[in-house]
Amino acid sequence: MPHLLITVCTYNEVDNVRLLLPALRAVAPDADILVIDDSSPDGTAAAVRELQKDDSRIDLIVRPGKLGLGSAVLTGFRKAIEGHYDLVICLDADFSHDPKYIPDLLSCMDRCDVAIGSRYVDGGGSVDWNWRRRLISRSINFYARLLLGLKTQDNSGSYRCYRVNKLAEIDWDRVVCSGYGFLEEVLYRCRQAGATFAETPIVFQNRRFGETKINWKEAVGALTAILKLAGERFRGISVLRPDHRPQHREQDRDDRPVS
Repeated sequence: MPHLLITVCTYNEVDNVRLLLPALRAVAPDADILVIDDSSPDGTAAAVRELQKDDSRIDLIVRPGKLGLGSAVLTGFRKAIEGHYDLVICLDADFSHDPKYIPDLLSCMDRCDVAIGSRYVDGGGSVDWNWRRRLISRSINFYARLLLGLKTQDNSGSYRCYRVNKLAEIDWDRVVCSGYGFLEEVLYRCRQAGATFAETPIVFQNRRFGETKINWKEAVGALTAILKLAGERFRGISVLRPDHRPQHREQDRDDRPVS
C-alpha cells in the first residue's frame, strides 16, 4: 500500500470535521490525516484534538490566522514532501467532496501523477448550484485551459490526489497565488514538471454546515492569477527546481489527460 497523507484545510468547520475525519478513516484506514486550521474562532481545532484522543494518526497544524486556501494547501504539500509520503490527497472539509470517492482517486494513480475528482467528465456533476456559481466555475476552467494550456476539464476543484515525488520537483517558494487561484497554479506547475493527469467523476454536493467561501471576489482573484501565470508561460518562466527542469519547451508538450 502507498504511504498516503490526506490533508483537510479548515476555517470555521467545527460541525463538519467531527463527522468528516471518522468518514475519512472509514475509507482510508491506513492513511495519515492532517488538518490545517487557520485559527478558526468556532473551535474547529479543539474538535480535532478531541478526535486525536482516539486516533493517533490524525495530525493538526494551527496557523496564526486566516492566511488563505493556497498557502494552507501548500502547507500540506510541504508536510507530505518532508514526511516522504508516496501520495497526498486534498479535499474540502465541508462534505462537498464525499470521502467515498477516495478509492476512485487512488485507483487512478497507477497510470498518472495527478488524479482529479472531476465535475466535468461523464458521470460527474454538481448539486443545487445557481447560475452564478456555474458561470464562475465554467469561466475559470475555460480560461485555465485557454491561457495555461491545461487539457483537464476540472481545474478549479480541489479534490485531488498527487504523487508526492512530482510535487517535490517544484520550487513552491516561487508560486504566485495564495487564494483559490492556487488550484489552477498547482496543475500548471505539475504540467511544467511533466506530470500526467487523469480525471475521475465526482458529484459535488453543497456543504452540510456553515457558509460557502466562494464569491465573485475570489473568482476575480483566480482569473487575475491565471493571467499572471499566462504571462509567465509565454515568457518561458519555470519554477521547477534546477535539477528537475525538462529539456523541452513546456508549451509544446502534449499532455492530454489519461482516460
